[in-house]
Amino acid sequence: MKAFTLFALGSLSLLPLSSQAIALNDDFSLLLDVTLASDYRTRGISQTQNDPAVQAGVTLAHSSGLYIGAWSSNVDFGGGLKTRQEVDYYAGWLWQASDDASLDLGYIRYAYPKESQFNQGEVYGILSLYGIKLGAYYSNDAPGIDSKQNSLYSYVGYEHELPFGVGLKLRYGEMDFKDPRLYSRSGTAEDSYHEWEVKLTHELAGVMLGLAYIDTDLSENQCASNWGFDDVCSATVVASVSKSF
Repeated sequence: MKAFTLFALGSLSLLPLSSQAIALNDDFSLLLDVTLASDYRTRGISQTQNDPAVQAGVTLAHSSGLYIGAWSSNVDFGGGLKTRQEVDYYAGWLWQASDDASLDLGYIRYAYPKESQFNQGEVYGILSLYGIKLGAYYSNDAPGIDSKQNSLYSYVGYEHELPFGVGLKLRYGEMDFKDPRLYSRSGTAEDSYHEWEVKLTHELAGVMLGLAYIDTDLSENQCASNWGFDDVCSATVVASVSKSF
C-alpha cells in the first residue's frame, strides 16, 4: 500500500469539564463541539490532503471526573483508499487537583469505515501544571507497512492567556515507531519524527477563532515514501472556527 504505508491518527481535544458544558443534573454534563478547519492536521500530518475538514464531537462527563465520548471528521488519504471518515471513541478520567493542576487518563479507539486496517487503539495520559502540558499516547496495534506495531507519541505543550483575550498554545511532539518506517532519499530509515505547532485563539461572537502554524522535520522524500505525497507533512497555516455548547 504505497499511498499510505503508515497510518492516520486522529486528533482529539478532550474537554470533559468545560465551563460551556450543558448541565444535565447535579452529576452529569454534556459537551457538544463543532469545528470547521482549513486542514485536518494531526501530529503534523494532513488527514485531508490539505483540504478543509468539518468535525464534531460529544462528551458525557460525570462529576467524579469520568467521561465518555465520540468525535468524527472527514478524511482523505488519497491513493484510491475508500475511507472518507474517521470516528473516534474515547473514555477516561480527569482528576482536577486545582484550577492549575490536572491529570487526564484514558483510552481512544480510532475507526476508519471501509479501511479497517487503519483502526487502532491508544492509551493516554496528560499532566497539566500551571499552563505546561506533558502528554503521552501509546498504541500496541498501530498499523504498519505489513504488520501491526507499537508506537508512542509524546509532547510538551504550553498554554497562556495573552492580552486582549488572545490565547497562545505551543506544542512540540515526537512520534516514535517500534520499527524504522521513514525512508530518506539515500534509502536509510528512521523510526521517529518531530512536529510542532504554534496556535493563537480568540473568542468572538460566541465562536472560537484559531490560527495555527504547523510543521514537521520530515523531508519531502520521507513524506512521499510513507504517505504517498510530499506535501502532507510540510509547513502550513491552519485556520479554524469552532463552537462549543
